[in-house]
Amino acid sequence: MMESSRNDSFTSDENVPEIVCLSIIVLGASGDLAKKKTFPALFHLYSQGFLPPDEVHIFGYARTKISDDKLRNRIHGYIVSDRSASPSEDVSKFLNLVKYVSGSYDSAEGFQLLDKEIEKQETSKCSREGSSQRLFYLALPPSVYPSVCKMIRKYCMNKSDLGGWTRVVVEKPFGKDLDSAEKLSSQIGELFDETQIYRIDHYLGKELVQNLLVHRFANRFFLPLWNRDNIDNVQIVFREDFGTEGRGGYFDEYGIIRDIIQNHLLQVLCLVAMEKPVSLKPEHIRDEKVKVLQSVLPINDEEVVLGQYVGYRDDPTVPDHSNTPTFATVILRLHNERWEGVPFILKAGKALNSRKAEIRVQFKEVPGDIFQCQKQGRNEFIIRLQPSEAMYMKLTVKQPGLEFSTVQSELDLSYRQRYQGVTIPEAYERLILDTIRGDQQHFVRRDELKVAWKIFTPLLHRIDNGEMNPFPYQPGSRGPAEADELSAKAGYVQTDGYTWIHPTL
Repeated sequence: MMESSRNDSFTSDENVPEIVCLSIIVLGASGDLAKKKTFPALFHLYSQGFLPPDEVHIFGYARTKISDDKLRNRIHGYIVSDRSASPSEDVSKFLNLVKYVSGSYDSAEGFQLLDKEIEKQETSKCSREGSSQRLFYLALPPSVYPSVCKMIRKYCMNKSDLGGWTRVVVEKPFGKDLDSAEKLSSQIGELFDETQIYRIDHYLGKELVQNLLVHRFANRFFLPLWNRDNIDNVQIVFREDFGTEGRGGYFDEYGIIRDIIQNHLLQVLCLVAMEKPVSLKPEHIRDEKVKVLQSVLPINDEEVVLGQYVGYRDDPTVPDHSNTPTFATVILRLHNERWEGVPFILKAGKALNSRKAEIRVQFKEVPGDIFQCQKQGRNEFIIRLQPSEAMYMKLTVKQPGLEFSTVQSELDLSYRQRYQGVTIPEAYERLILDTIRGDQQHFVRRDELKVAWKIFTPLLHRIDNGEMNPFPYQPGSRGPAEADELSAKAGYVQTDGYTWIHPTL
């Protein structure tokens, strides 16, 4: 099952250029994820020249019985209404690359037909049998991963020993706890090598998340500051200003910790806290992330606050007595030389008063404050992941004027202002391109997934068993007041009188 070492080779043994034939198969093509994220990402890669039309073909596969044109019509609106105003000619050419195959997810007939359609395109484009490349994107619920992977393995694999490859992209959630995640990993791992499995977490594809390694290890002045001697606490925050909006039944199975904290925010924590890797090779980076997770101490229930917004249970798909949290603040503590004693405050919630995701590194107070300015707030380094991507440092400066007083201001790198005319790619574009290139740096490795679930499974089981109950909070608020109290108890100092204003162009 090992992939050929010529994953991205464009030349034959005679050093004569040969046409690469790439087939991208989106399973679950009629679902929301495929329409809203996967197909638009593929279109943007196509429009930027990363998916040459003479080398690539795209297949949609799902149970719904529709024609090629019907699928094209369904995804057309999501492509043309997306971020760029692409020429209609480009849209038409892209849609002509898309074909549809209907079939079930657990029967041979559908996958045999899919393989036949893929081979038909490969035969017309590839100069050598077995040199083609097949990328299967599972935009599906995890419950069908095992059956789908069995069908792919049995009927749709490429002959990778002849220079081609087969890769499988799987979406979160990867299980609901440690046991279910390990079972799922074992089922998929029996069919594919780890080098063929790409567990996608789209947060790892975000521009500012990918900037973390550069920020930390390419700037000298941060190196001596990034430790327990200077940093008081770190907050990693995800806030949405809307509720479950029709997804209540699905969300209620998982809750905010499984949906956001255990994966997205924990991955960000790894990049904030990891040691410098030996190199930028994917395995060296992922090794350091695993070490961070292994250093996390068991979660203390007294450092957890759960919330559920008022009206959540009004959704007819949500049980009347649901205990599922729509908000959570969880403090993680790392037992290692760099971070001993520094709380990592992970906070996520729905139906709050704002929409944003950010990393907030709060430094300790200056000893011997001769300016008496501590009440104005501490130095902070903030990385705003979304929206309005930015990095800014809060610092104390002299207030302009004749009086000698101080005020908080910022050193600001706002991407929209600094990089005018540069389009920041969507996370899915970057990660799909990484998959094509065989770069697993921004994907979750199996041992990494296992340790992540080890951290949260005991807490999740206590919540599932009704041992911990969420506090009610009003939609449009900051969440439960108890969460702010917990952050303050952990050492976070709220800044009064300062608001970051996104610069105008």
